[in-house]
Amino acid sequence: MTFPRRILLVNGPNLNLLGSREPEVYGTATLADVERLTAEAAAAEGFEIRAIQSNHEGVLIDAIHAAREDCAGIVINPGGLTHTSVALRDALTGVSLPFAEVHISNVYAREEFRHHSYLHDVAAVRVIGEGVEGYASAVRQLAALIP
Repeated sequence: MTFPRRILLVNGPNLNLLGSREPEVYGTATLADVERLTAEAAAAEGFEIRAIQSNHEGVLIDAIHAAREDCAGIVINPGGLTHTSVALRDALTGVSLPFAEVHISNVYAREEFRHHSYLHDVAAVRVIGEGVEGYASAVRQLAALIP
């Protein structure tokens, strides 16, 4: 099956608050800035982006399931679901699309509960602690893995 040159960008809970939530940790870029940056990086690699953000796990899982129909890969910042969601992991492994796990902050320099990721061993790419620029890095690395 041939997929279009499209990557699903998934941002999980609380990422809609980028720009105002804990700027000392996450910076001042907004979710719109992240989506624009990611789309520009994808375009440079010959891909388009479809973006979704939700504070609801089931909405994210439904979007991941739908991606198998028209996406070649996924870039995901699961937010707090990184540390808690086996269901999100199962959705990502179930669709058999390569995916990049992104975290704006260095989760390993923060509270210990943030050190564990349910995605770490199944992600094709991991970008941690590069700020919002990490999304562009994730797109470039993921695009290099997609035929």
